[in-house]
Amino acid sequence: MVKNGKVIKSLFVRVFGEIMAILAYVLFKVGSGTEREVCQKLVEFDEIIQADIVFGEYDVLAKIETQNLADLEEFVSKKIRNVPDVLVTSTMIVSREYRGKNNRLEKM
Repeated sequence: MVKNGKVIKSLFVRVFGEIMAILAYVLFKVGSGTEREVCQKLVEFDEIIQADIVFGEYDVLAKIETQNLADLEEFVSKKIRNVPDVLVTSTMIVSREYRGKNNRLEKM
């Protein structure tokens, strides 16, 4: 993110006074036939919440959580992109999360 011509390296979201982590989805194009191996490697990282094989333009989708944008950049550029058979990544930071009625967090 950029503010006043400077790159913002840290972003915290406050919800009810609590600092929340950064959630993001990373889309992957991987080598043909390597989807399972890539997912198995991805879920070894603490930052990965879930990794799924998908159909379409991309092959794998992973939901990740880090403490801030600097950690996200470090994780994606130094860990994820070094996983064997990862060819292309596209990262999307979650701005707001909605949950279905069966998956809602309990109210405080």
